[in-house]
Amino acid sequence: MKTKLRPGVRALDRFMKSTPGMSVARMTNEQLLRAQTTVIPERGPASLFLGRLQKEVDVRTTTFTARHGELSLRIYTPQSWARAARPVVLNIHGGGFVLGSARQCDWSCSLVAKELDAIVVSVDYRLAPTHRYPAALLDCFDALLWVAEHAPDLGGDPGRIGLMGDSAGGNLAAVVAIAARDEAGPAIGHQALIYPVTDMTEALMQDASYVDNTDRGIVLSNDDMEVFHAFYVNEHDDPTDYRLSPILTPDLSGLPPAVVVVAGLDPLHDSGVRYAQALADAGNEVTVEDFHVMPHGFLSFPYFSVSARPAMDAIVASQRAALY
Repeated sequence: MKTKLRPGVRALDRFMKSTPGMSVARMTNEQLLRAQTTVIPERGPASLFLGRLQKEVDVRTTTFTARHGELSLRIYTPQSWARAARPVVLNIHGGGFVLGSARQCDWSCSLVAKELDAIVVSVDYRLAPTHRYPAALLDCFDALLWVAEHAPDLGGDPGRIGLMGDSAGGNLAAVVAIAARDEAGPAIGHQALIYPVTDMTEALMQDASYVDNTDRGIVLSNDDMEVFHAFYVNEHDDPTDYRLSPILTPDLSGLPPAVVVVAGLDPLHDSGVRYAQALADAGNEVTVEDFHVMPHGFLSFPYFSVSARPAMDAIVASQRAALY
């Protein structure tokens, strides 16, 4: 039986399907370059689409030196006075490793900053296909090292660091958490994985949520996923490597508490649930928040998605339990 879409999701679906520039599979090379280089304005219609910055939160941009050069950071700080150092959350935006920027996460990042009373740092990592795997992963790990080193300068506690990422950013957050464990990196206290990419092997195509998406394609089509994969992964890369498919990590034990947010109308739904189960089977603390009538990316469109705020409330509650 065909799922009846909520009014906001139906409107979003119609808009995105009528706009070729909203689908990477339908973009021309010129449209892709424009999408990657256009700076989202701080005010105006973009905020109505992506959500507004929360009141009582200051935001500023800065840069840091990663191993390859300079990267931009967007930092969200509560305006309220704090008696002690705050937790710090490193956010990694989505966009299939090809699109997106820290700016698109203003609503969710500022909400975490305000409701969790935390410093949130969002990183603009290098994008494919100009910068293929592992460029984004290296950038995000370097951003984690910067956060740990500079947390006191931000009013943050380097002993209470969380990770948060959506879609491709969820993949990067999951892999960074594993790498931090294995490479004696900074201690991670929590990971929020929002409709994460967890499996880049052909097994993904066997998931019922992927098969069911063939004719649906709300926000994210199967064709889009194939293009994102082709842009990010080189032919010689092994998709079974945990740095691409964290669900295939040989040992998932000893990882930080996690909340995994999934969406029922998302082709990545089942692989997200599979990863959560794998984390739990390895002895980790995991909560799954399943929003059955939402599509992929629904947190990026809070005014179209009735479940966006409940999902963020669940994320903040999980972060609070782990970081306080």
